[in-house]
Amino acid sequence: MSPHKVDGGSAEEAAAPSSSSSPLSRHWSMGAEAFSRRMPHHDGIKALWETKWKFPCTKSVYPFHDGQFEDFEPIFNHLIEKDINDGTSIEYTRAFMPVAQALDTKGDEATKDGEKEKASDLYLRAACILRIARFPYITSFPEISCSEKWKAWEFQKQVYAKAGKWWTSPLQEVDIPHAHKKGADRDSIPVYVRVPEKMNGKKCPAVLLLTGLDGYRPDNTLRCEEFLARGWAAVIAEIPGTADCPADPADPESPDRLWDSVFEWMGKDGRFDMSHLMCWGLSSGGYYAIRIAHTHKDRLRGCVAHGAGCHYFFDRQWLEKADGHEYPFQLTPALAMKHGYKSVEEYMDGAQAKFSLLEGGIIQKPSCRLLLINGTHDGLMPIEDSTMLFEYGSPKEARFYSNALHMGYPMANASVYPWMESVMGTLKDVRTLEKSTT
Repeated sequence: MSPHKVDGGSAEEAAAPSSSSSPLSRHWSMGAEAFSRRMPHHDGIKALWETKWKFPCTKSVYPFHDGQFEDFEPIFNHLIEKDINDGTSIEYTRAFMPVAQALDTKGDEATKDGEKEKASDLYLRAACILRIARFPYITSFPEISCSEKWKAWEFQKQVYAKAGKWWTSPLQEVDIPHAHKKGADRDSIPVYVRVPEKMNGKKCPAVLLLTGLDGYRPDNTLRCEEFLARGWAAVIAEIPGTADCPADPADPESPDRLWDSVFEWMGKDGRFDMSHLMCWGLSSGGYYAIRIAHTHKDRLRGCVAHGAGCHYFFDRQWLEKADGHEYPFQLTPALAMKHGYKSVEEYMDGAQAKFSLLEGGIIQKPSCRLLLINGTHDGLMPIEDSTMLFEYGSPKEARFYSNALHMGYPMANASVYPWMESVMGTLKDVRTLEKSTT
C-alpha cells in the first residue's frame, strides 16, 4: 500500500518511516506521468481561468460556492488584460474589491427594503468574491501574512455575518475561551455555530467541521445546510496556521489543546448532545481529522478525513512536484508558512520528522471510527497517506475514487453523508441539498 523503493528494497522497509531528506525514489500510486506533470493552469491567470476555474464558476461549485459567474467574469477579464498572474500579489486581491463592495451595497439596499432573502443572496455573492480575493492563503500567526488579503478576509466575515442573520438557523459567531492554551497559543478560538431550528430545549448531535488551507468558516454554507437538514448542529473551526486559528502552528501538539478547549466549551454550552459528536476534516483539515480520531477517540462517534495527508504528504520528493499539481497557485509556500516555517526549504527539510502522524506515533494508537475519502490521483495529498492507515491502529473504513483528483470530487459527498448518518445513528431519507462539489 505504501510507496515502494525503486532500488529493490523490501516492502517492510518502504512502509517504514522515512526521513524527509531520504534520497530513495518511490513509485506513487497515481503513476509516474501524473506525478511528474505540471498542469496547464500554472501558466498564468489566463490559463487558470480558462482551463481550471471558469467551468466550476459557471456551476457555482468549489471554490465558487455561493457565487455567480456574472460577478467573476469581468474580474478575470481585467486580470488577464492587465497580465496580473501572481495570486499572492496586492494587485490580484484589489481587482476583486470593487465588485464585492458593490454587492455589499446592493445587499444593504435590499435589507432596507425588507427583502431579506435577496439581501442574503447578495451578501453571499460578495463573500464568495472575497474568498477568491484572499486566495491562495492567509494567516495571522505569528503575524498577518498579507495586509491586503487580510482586509478581504475581514470584509468577507462582515458580509457573511449579514447574510447569516436572516437564516432560519441563524449564524452565530462565538469566541471560545482557549482554556487549554499553552506556549504561543492565543486566548480565544473563533468558531461559527449553527443549530437546527425548533429543538425545543433538546440537545442535538453536532459535527465539528475542520476547514482547510484556503477554505475557512464562511466557505461552508451548503455543507452546514446538509447538517441542519439531518438535525445536526455545525461547529466550524479553522486549523492551526490558517486565518483566525489561535493555535501555535509550529507546535504539533497545539491542535490537541485546541480541541480540548472546543469540546469543553461545547459541553458547558448545553445545546449539544456530547454523546453524538462527529468530526469532518477537509483537505489540510483532514490531517487534523486523522489526529483527532486518535487523540480524542472517546469524545467522538466518528471522523471523516477527506483528502487527508499524514506522512508521505511531507515527503520532500512529493513536495517538489506538488507545486505543479492541481492547486491553483504554488502550494509549498503556503504549506511552509502554515506549519510555522520561514522558508520552503526549511519546511521540506523538517516537516516530516516533526508533523508526520506515523513518526509521531499517533496512527499506531486506537481510534474512533474513521472514514477516509479521496481520489486516487490526488496530487496534493497522496492517496498513500490514506491507504497506509490500514496498516496501523484500529480498523478503518474508506471510499476511494479511481483517477479522481484531490478530495475525490465530484463524487465524494455521496459516500460521506450516508456514512455519517449511520455512525451518528440518525438514518433518514434526507434530500441531498448540496451541489455536486463542495
